[in-house]
Amino acid sequence: MSRVDAHHHVWDLSVREQTWMVGPELDPIRRNFAIEDLAPLAAAADITSTVLVQTVGLVEETVEFLEIAAGNDLVAGVVGWVDLTAEDIGEALDGLLSRPDGSYLKAIRHQVHDEPDDGWLLRADVQRGLAAIAEAGLAYDLLTKAPHLPAAIQTARNLPQLSFVVDHISKPVIGEPLEPWAGQLRELAALPNVTCKLSGMVTEAPWTTWKPADLQPYADVVLDAFGPDRVMFGSDWPVCLLAATYNQVVETAETLTSSLTPAEREAIFATTATRTYKL
Repeated sequence: MSRVDAHHHVWDLSVREQTWMVGPELDPIRRNFAIEDLAPLAAAADITSTVLVQTVGLVEETVEFLEIAAGNDLVAGVVGWVDLTAEDIGEALDGLLSRPDGSYLKAIRHQVHDEPDDGWLLRADVQRGLAAIAEAGLAYDLLTKAPHLPAAIQTARNLPQLSFVVDHISKPVIGEPLEPWAGQLRELAALPNVTCKLSGMVTEAPWTTWKPADLQPYADVVLDAFGPDRVMFGSDWPVCLLAATYNQVVETAETLTSSLTPAEREAIFATTATRTYKL
């Protein structure tokens, strides 16, 4: 059976800095990570294909990721970046999709949670850019935190033709109250064009003391709100290494979903990502 890791990264610090790596606490991942480093970890965890996700706001990185996907059997798709506010976004998307490796481009993402305006997604130029992504036949990954969820909800309502994927369950702080995050996530989940990644949780918990039971209430909200058919597993490797090994993240996701049926677990570990990203 195929198993998909729907969210991981790679980077080469000799090519460019990862500007989001601020502070000494990120020193453990302040080094190069290549797909060749992930391959044996994925194999050991029975992961057969992955989705490689952007880390910086540069089209050049997206091109590099498409080249990686074309040259490696493990990577089945890429979530890239284009400037959502650019008037020529259609041409930018066409340029990527028309490349020999352009078929690996499955979605676009922007670091919305780094925008100072919590309502950034609702800007007219951003909405126009998102419509262009839908027109290109791509999905859009929502990288948000709780303050951005109201704008994300309205955006998903405004653009029913666009498939949205919530990254990292919208980053609730594990250990803090479930509300207002849970209620807002349920409101987003009520929209049929939205799916959610069961990912990024270990680094939103205390890095050295978390245990699966700490994550279970948050996972339960996601599974109840979206249903397994709209939830997909992602490791968030190598960011996850701040709090857990790759295998620990996979095993934790298995623990969090252990009460589900085999078909429901297959949706989370394979079919939701395959369908959503057209892998």
